[in-house]
Amino acid sequence: MKTSILALGFATVATMAAAQDKPVLTVLTYDSFTAEWGPGPAIEQAFEAGCACDLQFVAAGDGAALLARIQMEGAASDADIVLGLDTNLTTAAAATGLFAPHGQGWTNTLPVTFDDPVFLPYDWGWFAFVHDKTKLATPPKSFEELAASEVKIIIQDPRSSTPGLGLLMWVKAAYGDRAGAIWEGLADNIVTVTPGWSEAYGLFLEGEADMVLSYTTSPAYHLIAEEDATKAAAPFTEGHYLQVEVAGKLAATDQPELADAFLAFMGTEAFQAVIPTTNWMYPAVTPAAGLPAGFETLITPVTSLLLPPDEAAALRDGALAEWQAALAR
Repeated sequence: MKTSILALGFATVATMAAAQDKPVLTVLTYDSFTAEWGPGPAIEQAFEAGCACDLQFVAAGDGAALLARIQMEGAASDADIVLGLDTNLTTAAAATGLFAPHGQGWTNTLPVTFDDPVFLPYDWGWFAFVHDKTKLATPPKSFEELAASEVKIIIQDPRSSTPGLGLLMWVKAAYGDRAGAIWEGLADNIVTVTPGWSEAYGLFLEGEADMVLSYTTSPAYHLIAEEDATKAAAPFTEGHYLQVEVAGKLAATDQPELADAFLAFMGTEAFQAVIPTTNWMYPAVTPAAGLPAGFETLITPVTSLLLPPDEAAALRDGALAEWQAALAR
């Protein structure tokens, strides 16, 4: 018996030592990606099954906060990959000089042409205002109609959140020089501005507002996971802004081969099939089986709005100033 116990002890120590010897790949991402209901756990399990490594997701707030953190940490960052930026941020991210070319050759199925040598797409979706059909039977059909209504909304901060920044670009792409006036009209509709998407959506579900800035795909979560068909995205006549979420490899990574393997894995069925029912977005590569039942009920915008990355970067500061001025009044 003592021999068996000792053998078991040595085996446990050996297992722990082996685990400690595994190389670690650190992926910096946003909070909801790492949540137990998000894609992180399933992707971690699938990747680790073939990498002989320890994949660690590190959460750092919402998407826009990722870039701020990497800019602060620079080449000393412990991250190997940043996952959760979007095309409104890729120009600024590339300008840091901290990211390396991805070198991947897999093909995406995005609804727009996307060919960036540094950043790889992993999902996409349209921004929208989501509402409860049992509480708001006739939602606004445009930003102008929303501004003229008594409807209360929750949005996210464009300085820390990619949906928040996406909303700035949505209004700018739709209205151009009139964007400031649109924000002035919307100011009294806004109940609060949250740091990230999770906080905003949680407040909406608690009944704190009539609508929340989210995605056209958000109702799919309620329909598929909760069998609740009461949530819907309101179609806007101006069109809807398209978000493409991306990942990039840091040039200073001490695990370049593992980082490359993960970026290659992003384009596989094992990664992409997880996205629709965990991140509740459209996958960058449509799975062989297609999209889950329920996605066919979602609205498809008649018009897609998307500013080129360089143009979005050039407009960002001015759009932010317009937003701040309107909300400060």
